[in-house]
Amino acid sequence: MSTIQHFSVDNTGLKGVKLITPFFLTDERGYFIKSFEKDVFSSFGLDLVFNETFESRSAKYVLRGLHFQTVEPQSKLVSVSMGCVFDVIVDLRKNSPTYGRWEGFELSEQSMKVLFIPAGFAHGFISLAETSIVNYKCCGRYLKEYDTGIIWNDRDLNITWPVTSEQIKISDRDSKLMTFSDFNRIYGGLDHDQRFAR
Repeated sequence: MSTIQHFSVDNTGLKGVKLITPFFLTDERGYFIKSFEKDVFSSFGLDLVFNETFESRSAKYVLRGLHFQTVEPQSKLVSVSMGCVFDVIVDLRKNSPTYGRWEGFELSEQSMKVLFIPAGFAHGFISLAETSIVNYKCCGRYLKEYDTGIIWNDRDLNITWPVTSEQIKISDRDSKLMTFSDFNRIYGGLDHDQRFAR
């Protein structure tokens, strides 16, 4: 028995953030998935031009983030081709009515959902499976010298992660990221590309 799902898009609680169901076909052989088609995404108001694509592989309870660029922040399409993650974004857009608000999404190989994150958000995730492979398509240049982030357990953001702090595995770099309070004091928000904020 086969199943066909066509592209669809849902808005979220944060303006410009979209949760996308891609085109996929499943049957007894496996599946075929198309996570991006330029004309379809343009019809959703997402005229995307990618500068880089990459993937990360994470063991269970590895937490990455919350990352962003302070100059020319990138917009991203994020999906999971293996495993499951709890994906978190934080609105850092200057003058946004939801500035400082976070939202979490479960992305997995079972759901096949794709998350569109506009420029001006911090992004991170925690792997909930033994192995999770996360795929990223990024619009805008990667600028290493402006790549930074906010600490995952920031008191002001108060993100509800689905595991205990004792379970989390994190890099030395990510464990020393700035607080949201420091970000406010130093940057006061991120300038972002309005084209992807519909």
